[in-house]
Amino acid sequence: MSKEKVVLAYSGGLDTSVCVKWLQDEKNLDVVCVCGNVGQEETGLDAKKQKALDLGVLDCQVLDLRDEFSDEFLTKAIAANSMYENRYPLLSALSRPLLAKKLVEVAHEFGATYVAHGCTGKGNDQVRFEAAVKALDPELKVIAPVREWDLKCRPDEVAYAHAHNVPVPEGTNDNPYSIDDNLWGRAIECGHLEDPWNEPLDDAWVMTKNPEDTPDAPTYTEIEFEAGKPVAVDGKKMKLSEIVIVLNKISGDNGFGRLDLVEDRLVGLKSRECYEVPGALTLITAHKALEDICVEGDLLKEKIKLEQDWATAVYNGQWYSPLKNALDAFMADTQKFVTGTVRLKFFKGNCHVVGRKSPFSLYDYGLATYDRDTTFDEKASAGFIEIDTLSLKTWAKVQGPSSAAAQA
Repeated sequence: MSKEKVVLAYSGGLDTSVCVKWLQDEKNLDVVCVCGNVGQEETGLDAKKQKALDLGVLDCQVLDLRDEFSDEFLTKAIAANSMYENRYPLLSALSRPLLAKKLVEVAHEFGATYVAHGCTGKGNDQVRFEAAVKALDPELKVIAPVREWDLKCRPDEVAYAHAHNVPVPEGTNDNPYSIDDNLWGRAIECGHLEDPWNEPLDDAWVMTKNPEDTPDAPTYTEIEFEAGKPVAVDGKKMKLSEIVIVLNKISGDNGFGRLDLVEDRLVGLKSRECYEVPGALTLITAHKALEDICVEGDLLKEKIKLEQDWATAVYNGQWYSPLKNALDAFMADTQKFVTGTVRLKFFKGNCHVVGRKSPFSLYDYGLATYDRDTTFDEKASAGFIEIDTLSLKTWAKVQGPSSAAAQA
């Protein structure tokens, strides 16, 4: 009688390698691994596939998801200027729903009953994986080995791996940090960073130079957008995945893109996180500047409020929810005329917008200038103020501090 199958989100690291053996031995399941390349720093994906096959999995599918991640996920994040708690431009929250989608697709391909992930029981990613799976196929069952097994810490996992012939690379216990990265940036936590008073050590940063060591002359870069989507850097057209890579380099070399913050996790705790997001912050900075001249004022004010709803929904694992889909539709409508170029100036860890232009700009020089050739009718302001303050004036007379009612 054939065994039931489980499709595992597989990184090739210690956690998911131990997950393979645990699912085989403890759950008596045939395992299929899915390793998605969303632009993480790691190389040697073929070696990771071979490692999984050597552990006895039925198959290990290595999927290049960089362009799909960029075109279907990052474009929406840019349109929404996604900044969770107005500070953090989302990393894992953007890649997890794509990886979950691939888990479901492969589960259907192999007729699997289960999908599995290696997420901890106190993090956000478990919610993101499982919410996405439930939205895409509510009949699939989810197994989270790390929530079930008795391996309480990394040395326990190493001991389990040695006991079950799972290869453990040298230095597995030496890295003090927990790292997650993709094309959009890099998240760093644990170790020295768990005390929020500790300043991050230099070894935490990989994508960005110390601002003190960056060039002594500013770097200027121009980014072109079409309908809200980045299409070129310094006049060179390229696909979005390439634009992010280029801007990660330019911004990182100038020390821009480091974040050190305490965020509120979905599961109810506060967590100190460090992020390197040079390209992401650069694109969002430029995109906001272009929106300032291309999006009508009342619409822009409403969009800014809804951007936080979008970021919170995605952070909380609701990528495939009706709310997030409706917010996507709103964001997309606001981007129809967000076409133009933004010029940025990088210097010593800073990035400033120093120019913006668009064929659809709502900035009218004739109305804005204070020169004598202005087209703005200042005399009309008196009537505007009279109407605009009518309600306030009525309140002041009847209920305000100087009214008879207030003096009684």
